[in-house]
Amino acid sequence: MVFLLSLAFQLPSIYELALLLLLIIIGIAIIILVVKILLFVLPAGIIAIVVWFLTGSLFWAGVAFLVVAFLLLLKR
Repeated sequence: MVFLLSLAFQLPSIYELALLLLLIIIGIAIIILVVKILLFVLPAGIIAIVVWFLTGSLFWAGVAFLVVAFLLLLKR
């Protein structure tokens, strides 16, 4: 019985804890990167949708998207 309890509550090794910490850091970095990309694309996407609704042309919506994205790059 004591053997079963020790298996159920076995403490992780230092390598497992280090790997867990590394994976958590990588996961947080990926989430931050995705959020930054979405925040960068959002204004250009909104302008492109407005242009598409006003003109009905996907070409001009694409041009508007590229122009706004380029201006946002220059601003940074």
